Amino acid sequence: MVSTEEILAKYSKKMESQLNNNSYSKEYQQFRQDMLPEMSRYKRWAESLGSLIKINVSEKDRKKVEKYLTIAHLDVTPSQALTLSVMSMLAVFFGTILVIGAMFFITGEFQILLLILGMIASAFVFYYTYTMPHRLANSWRLKASSQMVPAILYIVVYMKHTPNLERAIEFASQHLEIPLALDFRKVIYDVEVGKYSTVKQSLDSYLETWRDYAPEFVESLHLIESSLFESQEVRRVQILEKSLQVILDGVYEKMLHYSREIRSPLTNIYMLGIILPTLALALLPLASALLQGSIQAIHVFVLFNVIVPFFVFYMTSEILFKRPGGHGESSVLELNPGYEKFKSKKPWVTALMIALPLFIIGILPFIFQIDFLTSPLGLKSDYTFQEIGMPFLQQEKLFDFKTSGERTTGPFGLLAVILSLFIPLSIAMFFAIAYKQKTKDLIKSREETRKLESEFTNSLFQLGNRLGDGVPAEIAFAKVAESTQGQRTQNFFALVNQNIQRMGMSVEKAIFDKKRGAIIYYPSSLIATSMRILVESVKKGLQAAARSLMSISEYVKNIQKINERLRDLLAEIISDMKSNMVFLAPLLAGIVVGLSAMIAAILNKLDIISQLEGADQVSGFSFSSITEIFDITAIIPPYFIQVSIGIYIVEVIFILTSALITVDSGKDPLKTKHDTAKNLKRGIFLYIGTSLIATLSLVILAAVALGGLNF
Repeated sequence: MVSTEEILAKYSKKMESQLNNNSYSKEYQQFRQDMLPEMSRYKRWAESLGSLIKINVSEKDRKKVEKYLTIAHLDVTPSQALTLSVMSMLAVFFGTILVIGAMFFITGEFQILLLILGMIASAFVFYYTYTMPHRLANSWRLKASSQMVPAILYIVVYMKHTPNLERAIEFASQHLEIPLALDFRKVIYDVEVGKYSTVKQSLDSYLETWRDYAPEFVESLHLIESSLFESQEVRRVQILEKSLQVILDGVYEKMLHYSREIRSPLTNIYMLGIILPTLALALLPLASALLQGSIQAIHVFVLFNVIVPFFVFYMTSEILFKRPGGHGESSVLELNPGYEKFKSKKPWVTALMIALPLFIIGILPFIFQIDFLTSPLGLKSDYTFQEIGMPFLQQEKLFDFKTSGERTTGPFGLLAVILSLFIPLSIAMFFAIAYKQKTKDLIKSREETRKLESEFTNSLFQLGNRLGDGVPAEIAFAKVAESTQGQRTQNFFALVNQNIQRMGMSVEKAIFDKKRGAIIYYPSSLIATSMRILVESVKKGLQAAARSLMSISEYVKNIQKINERLRDLLAEIISDMKSNMVFLAPLLAGIVVGLSAMIAAILNKLDIISQLEGADQVSGFSFSSITEIFDITAIIPPYFIQVSIGIYIVEVIFILTSALITVDSGKDPLKTKHDTAKNLKRGIFLYIGTSLIATLSLVILAAVALGGLNF
């Protein structure tokens, strides 16, 4: 017969395992899946690839990685994270080996340089995946830290009239935005399940995760806790107000230091990540000719479209890791009514329909080489400019593929270079169109909400004054609506008053009713929270409600001033980098494309001259000696150089736009995509315009300069 102790032991273990497996609530788990897909993807990869083999992690690294995984709320072990990094590195390395092997069997050449580049790329992949927990933790902290000041504000305002820490944290968790709201709910949840006996213990344990990253947040909450032990009401309120001032001053000081520290690193990124690689590309045609074809187009793509962007990404990541929390965009994208459009895949389809024809135009030189496509249409694989009726460069071919033995290289023609511009254009327009369609309505809604909130603080102060004069809340809304004529907020107060007077609703229903509530038409977190505070505090009396509303109005004004000062500090740095990214870099890259096309045109012209009978010697100078050194068939075609540069410009715009948005506003995917769309359009059109002008002018100039050598 089974004893009572055995039954208790059995079910105790079962309950313990269930608690351990569900340390987070269902809401928390759903949030991680829906709101942070990058974390969910990483978790899936870590659980699949990371579980193939078990790699022991050193104790020092284990603690560090475990800390990042805990902050990012990832149920992944440090061993799985390390294994994923190793497997990713091996996948890239063996993928490179397979590509080299395939090329060896096809061409008979062993690509040593490609092997070296593949090893470098695999090392970068290892770094990227190994530091992923750090980046995910930083992403979580940036998003959560943007809610720190509002969190302290809501707790302070609530505790001014109700000195109850548990209810204040619960109130903040209900009206804050994710992810900090869910962290606060976790604080309450840990008490409810018995992990901690008091809210203070649970809160203190949670604050340990912020001690190194946001000490001002920890200090503010400790001040709030200490206010509970004050017997004098005046002293208690002073401590609460001090806690808000502490976090405001702390955030401002940290961002002030950060704005000074990042100026030099951002300049280094521009010089090392944009200027030097672009200038190096200008030397590639001659370098590849001197090295007798050792440098090929695939090497350029791997180096400038994989390794160098990884290098730029690494440098920007180091800057972003140092960004302090507490300041940034706090609106949550997922709560916006238009979020479904942001998630929709229809913009991608529309963008593809526009970008695909542009891409096909870009590969026309290769399409013309396919006989079964051109023969039925009566088209040749190539034409000269004379054949299409052009008055200049008459003997030059449009695409100009060259055959040396069994090897065909090219295209070297001027038209091929011009058509190649459509490839980076198609890539840039694909993302620009999709991002614009996804974000234009949401950005417009956000801007309107900001304008509304800027006026609402003054209206809130007026409402507090009315309540302080003893006017009931039901009548106060009508009074404020009259005094705010012509402002955006007037409609809100008028709608609340209409619901009260005509529909007979209470103040709470007039604002928050699911069908007719005024808040439906004004989706602002500030308005919603202020009204929640009003509804909650009016239960304590009109004077308590008046003090709460006037306090929140004053605090919001102070927060707005701090944010404006911080934006002023960062404005110069951000504007400089933005101008470098969308103006100087595309301009310089376009000139480099023109130079590479000119070099190819000169070598091509010299090759043609050297083959003409009697034209090899001019004034005792042998052109064949030059063409032997600089073999046109050994250089990298300007077509591929341009494609590589164009794709690199697109990649740089992606990386730097994301970095600048994070520096300025924290983690803000909406603004990142919106600004990426704008920067892609500006940067790519300037690049294409500059490339087109530089290519035409320099190639024609070279043809004119060498034209007299034919005689």
